Amino acid sequence: MAILKNFRKGIQLFLAGAAILCIKNADAQSGYWQQQIQYDMDVNLNVKSNILNGTQKITYTNNSSDTLRKLFVHLYWNAFQPNSSMDVRSRELGETVLRTDKDGEPVLDWDARVRDRISQLSPSEIGYSKVKSFKIDGVEQELKEYETILEVKLSKPVLPKSNVVINTVFESQVPVQIRRAGRNSAEGVDFSMTQWYPKVAEYDFQGWNANPYIAREFHGVWGNFNVNITLDKNYKIGASGNLLNAAEIGWGYDGKEGSALKPSKTATRTWKFRAENVHDFAWAADPAYKHITRQVKNGPLLRFIYLDSAAQEDAWQKSADTLALATEFINATFGKYPWNVYSVIQGGDGGMEYAMSTLVKSASIGTMIHELMHSWYQQLMATNESLYYWMDEGFTVYAETRTSQWLRNKPGFAQKGSYTSYYNLVKSRREEPMGTHADHFNSNYAYSNAAYSKGAVFLTQLGYIIGNKVLDQVLHNYYNEWKFKHPTPNDFIRVAEKTSDIELKWYKDLWVNTTRTIDYKIDSIWMENSKTNVRIKNIGSLPMPVDISFTMADGSKEYHYKPLNLMYGAKPSETNDKWVVYEPQLWTHRTFVVSIDQPLNKISKIEIDDSERLADIDRSNNKIVTGF
Repeated sequence: MAILKNFRKGIQLFLAGAAILCIKNADAQSGYWQQQIQYDMDVNLNVKSNILNGTQKITYTNNSSDTLRKLFVHLYWNAFQPNSSMDVRSRELGETVLRTDKDGEPVLDWDARVRDRISQLSPSEIGYSKVKSFKIDGVEQELKEYETILEVKLSKPVLPKSNVVINTVFESQVPVQIRRAGRNSAEGVDFSMTQWYPKVAEYDFQGWNANPYIAREFHGVWGNFNVNITLDKNYKIGASGNLLNAAEIGWGYDGKEGSALKPSKTATRTWKFRAENVHDFAWAADPAYKHITRQVKNGPLLRFIYLDSAAQEDAWQKSADTLALATEFINATFGKYPWNVYSVIQGGDGGMEYAMSTLVKSASIGTMIHELMHSWYQQLMATNESLYYWMDEGFTVYAETRTSQWLRNKPGFAQKGSYTSYYNLVKSRREEPMGTHADHFNSNYAYSNAAYSKGAVFLTQLGYIIGNKVLDQVLHNYYNEWKFKHPTPNDFIRVAEKTSDIELKWYKDLWVNTTRTIDYKIDSIWMENSKTNVRIKNIGSLPMPVDISFTMADGSKEYHYKPLNLMYGAKPSETNDKWVVYEPQLWTHRTFVVSIDQPLNKISKIEIDDSERLADIDRSNNKIVTGF
């Protein structure tokens, strides 16, 4: 179906005169497939016992060419039990001493939100998810539970290009809020309902992605969700998607800002939500929630659902205004938000992205922008977060930082913080390749800095290699080609190669699959006739193209650019100053010389990469100030 859809789209573009783009898209998507799912769920939450009972009708479509003889289902809340894998792993990492603080006390590698809290949960505080019935065509299937993963051995296989209808009955206990999901958050939110339902694992070109829930993030099947939630009539809900019975519920969902929750003749009420073309569904509930909205110009309706507090009201109102403004910039810079609504919901333990929504602790605008950017990276370009977490977090940090700088209208290098964190990671000697599975890092510290910081450096430094304007076009093309799909690093780099006409697999492979570092230096300077010669030496282990700037005594500038032979091309000039391009440097050769038609006494400064985008781990030898 995906191939047919892209073919039809290609024909339309061809008729509009975009034949070349059509051919490129067809090439990029050749042979691509992904599974499809629909959840129809009815759930009932007892707010006194904290027990959730539910039924699911799951329509699962196997678009692969494989015959599926089993299914895997995530039961995330089983992680919140003493001696679970999440508990043991957290306590083990908490024994690692990263460094000592200024008082000489050890700094441990805890996830501060989890620590050893799971080990201390009582039976009434734990989380669990129990599948009581799993039927296909009225036949119970054979089930085997592996903590947070349920294996389903099918009585009949799911054939290629066919679908199957599954009916389940499940019961869950909402855990005390520890990580992302749970009840009674530190801020006072009653229920943060994330990773809350039996969720079919993703099956893709690598097979089943049945990752146990240890600590990290997720990978889901694209589809539609119809979710009917019944609970105490006094509770208010924020959720993914759109509320279908808004007129019955009121409370601002009916289009009347500030309207009250409609009265109910029964002790409970049912909220009916629908989210289309997403790969997850989240919600939160509390009787003290307040609901305000902002309409983005040519964009989605933003909902803000938070605990009603006079002390925080001004902060939420200001953040709502700012996020609406930021969304306009994001739409123009990274591709238009494709859904009609986005909900910012107070809950959880920090900030966490979900389909058409996020849970946040507070009115922090920085957190809101970060989580909104996840609507692109990872809700829209839905990478496998266990394997390619840096495409999720790193790209989001890059885009969030650019957005924040635009809002503040401040000059300077926006990504400096990510580079500093990456350099500190290198110095710590704890760095592991970004190709490491997220759950298998030896430290939380190494994972976090690889995902957020080194991932953001990857994208920023790509701008150094191909040019920032070309990078902007890459991000738009990536959006157009891979939205509503599951791209891999190679898919992204192929978009970048076709957009820039530069070969880039060397960069992806060395930056992602190794811990090699970049270190260039100005080795020597000498005069020859009226020219100044500068020898540049690579003393690092990762070769790169090199920009050298010459600043004259009169303030004018000249740039000399040495491409890398592995690029089989060169970036365009990024400056209005003189731009001198050399023959490519062979990556096996450690030195090269650049020459400028100026005597040394007319040059005030010579610098390797004055943009700071080259992630050179020792910039102290990158600059010479002549004193002239």
